[in-house]
Amino acid sequence: IISNKMALQEEFESQGNFLFRYRGNLPLIIVFVGIFVFVFDKLYSADGSCVPYSVIEYCSLAVSLLGLGIRIYTVGHTPANTSGRNTKQGQLADELNSSGIYSCVRHPLYLGNFFMWLGAALLIANAWFVVVFILVYWVYYERIMYAEEQFLRGKFGTVYTDWAAHTPAFIPSFKHFKRPEYDFSVKKVIKKEKNGLLAIFVLLFVFHNLGYSIENSQIKLDIDWIFICTVVSLVLYLILKVLKHNTKLFDETGR
Repeated sequence: IISNKMALQEEFESQGNFLFRYRGNLPLIIVFVGIFVFVFDKLYSADGSCVPYSVIEYCSLAVSLLGLGIRIYTVGHTPANTSGRNTKQGQLADELNSSGIYSCVRHPLYLGNFFMWLGAALLIANAWFVVVFILVYWVYYERIMYAEEQFLRGKFGTVYTDWAAHTPAFIPSFKHFKRPEYDFSVKKVIKKEKNGLLAIFVLLFVFHNLGYSIENSQIKLDIDWIFICTVVSLVLYLILKVLKHNTKLFDETGR
């Protein structure tokens, strides 16, 4: 029994490490499947929704911005080599984050990701798609969180287990909130999260104009607030990207 249990633990950890390395592919799969479902519903399903699509768009934007806000708060208060995009290197942690949002939830970045992509899933305007998305996200990130926690347990020992004992994995609790140990770094947020706002508006733009084109039976752009916000976020992203790669404006010791 013990050997089988250990084998299952090792399998979960192996799966989690694999999914961690390729977690950037999950959003692409969601988008492609979402586009297929969205177009199919628009072309072949009766529109029985009592909610105007514009309301769905506003709800989607609000949920996605909530997720981005969680990520910004998390990244802004953490030191270098933690809470990063470590896709190529694998797991990475020079120290254990346990203050600020990490005193409320063990995986705030994945919580932020969930809301960002839940907002995107809402754009499909299909309840079953949202349900399937939530289930897939749960199974996918459960493995990643398991592998990450195994890594942290091995590196930090009782320091990690003591912190984890009173900090929920995914649903926040503010009972033991501790002020962030590090001041908020705008520079780090710009370096790490500059693509988040662009991604939100690009998806909003894609689905809005996809539906707009289907309704008009031709490829057509709706020059509205979504178009303007997408252009502004794209320009902002390009400016920040150029500044990051050609200047030391966002360099910051230890962050």
